[in-house]
Parts: sequence; C-alpha cells; structure tokens
Amino acid sequence: MDVYLPIANLSVNGLWIVALGGLTGILSGLFGVGGGFLTTPLLIFYGVPPTVAAASASTQVTGASVTGVIAHGNRGGVDYRMGAVLVAGGVFGAGIGALLFRFFRSIGQIDVVISGLYVVLLGTIGLLMARESIQVLRGTGAAKQAARRRHHPLVASLPMRWRFYGSGLYISPLAPFIVGIAVGTLTMLMGVGGGFILVPAMLYILGMSANVVVGTSLFNILFVTISTTMMHSLTTKSVDIVLVVLLLLGSVTGAQIGSQLAVKVKPDALRLVLAAIVLVIAFRMFLGLFYQPEEIYTISPL
Repeated sequence: MDVYLPIANLSVNGLWIVALGGLTGILSGLFGVGGGFLTTPLLIFYGVPPTVAAASASTQVTGASVTGVIAHGNRGGVDYRMGAVLVAGGVFGAGIGALLFRFFRSIGQIDVVISGLYVVLLGTIGLLMARESIQVLRGTGAAKQAARRRHHPLVASLPMRWRFYGSGLYISPLAPFIVGIAVGTLTMLMGVGGGFILVPAMLYILGMSANVVVGTSLFNILFVTISTTMMHSLTTKSVDIVLVVLLLLGSVTGAQIGSQLAVKVKPDALRLVLAAIVLVIAFRMFLGLFYQPEEIYTISPL
C-alpha cells in the first residue's frame, strides 16, 4: 500500500510506516521515551528529508505519550508536580530550539546538525546506560553504590527547595526546570520526545524514584511535543500530515502494549536492551555522515 507524502515529496509503503509507529509506541510505554529517537533516524534512512522527519516524528510522539501517561497514571506512576516544572522548562527550551532550527536551516546545515546531535547524544547515553546496566545485572560493588545514589551534588546546592512527594525528593525546582529546557531544545531540533535524555537525567541527576520516572517522563513529553509541533507548523512548515497520521495509527496501540510489558519485565534488563538499540542507531547515523545519497533533495521552494 503505497502512499504519497506531499511535504516530503516521496512515495512510501504505508504499512511500513504504521509498523514503525507501533514499534516506537511500544518503546514509549516500556521505557518512558517518546520513541522519536528511533522514528526520526529510520525515516531518514527510508529517504524522508531530515527536516520533515524531525518535525513529523514529534507529532507522532505526542500520540504515543497520551496513552502511555494514562496507563502509568492509573497505577500512580506519575509525579505531576515534577512533571509540571519539567514542562515549563521544556516549552521555554522549545522556543530556543525553534530559533536554532531556523538559523541552521538558513545556512544550509540543519541536516548535518540533526545527524551530528544523534551521533553524539545517542552514543554517549547508550554507552553510559549499557555500562551501568551490565554492572547492576552482575551485582558489582560499583552498581550497588550507584543504586544508592541520590541527586547530583550540584542539585543539592541550588536554592529555593520544594517537596516533590511523588518522587520522594526535596530539591530546588530550578534543577528540573533546567533539565526541561535542555530536553525542549533537543525536541525541537531532533524531533524526539527527549525521553532518551530525560529518563537518565531524572535517575542520575535529579535522583527520582524509579517507579515514577517512566510515567513522569511521558507526561513531560506529551506537553513539550505538542508545543514543538505547533512551532514547527508555524515556523518551519515541515510537518507532513499524511506521515503523521500513519505513524499515529501504530503508536497509540503500541504504547498500550509497552505500558503493560513495563510492569512484567526486569527494569535493568530493559535498560540494557534500550542501550543496545540506542548504540545501533548512533552507529548507523555516524555512517550516514560520510556517504552521499543517490539523490540530492531539498524541501525549499525553487
């Protein structure tokens, strides 16, 4: 079933796009990530221009996050107060990201920037997650020490502390606000929900309780991707509605499946699987920086 994507100026297999949406939806429910870190690169590999892939994937992430938040919220797995602070920072960061997106696009470097960010961020985070997951599964002393770790010392030094009862924390709201800004900026630039950065930051920087990390991450992703989608629609004009609908068809169902699996599978094993997926994507994006596509394309008007 071939369909035509008007903004991308490309014909694709619609069933393949729906299946991709389903896969990213499952990842969303399992790990608390929006799934955009997988959707955007795979769309690029399939021939969709990076600008269209990034803008359209952020919309698909929104749909997957809605169902994920509902599922985790029903079991008390969302810290709404922490999520609200993260969202405030994320919306502010999305504005910064929109300005950066327009700048890099104006100088013709946005595709390189998107791919480069994926390589650096996915590679770094994937290695860190893989190392700690292996340590935990082996039961080493370093892993046990990491399991007892609370928030980062810099977080403890920030003023004006609040109590975040859902996360079991007493920290300054400036810490999650700054984390939200970083995630919002990357969401705008890369078309990701930001969960692949937000989840490690919530665990290792903010020191949040593991049982609310996934749900709170999806809560943040939901509202930040809504704002970034609106900004993309109004500024970059790169959202392909046909592509978005196909992705949403699969992701909404996939998120429910992932949320059910999340409570049945060992968390450390899940994190190791996620780390492996992240590293594979990073390596493929790295290779993509060094070869020229068979067809040079643009979405700018002639």
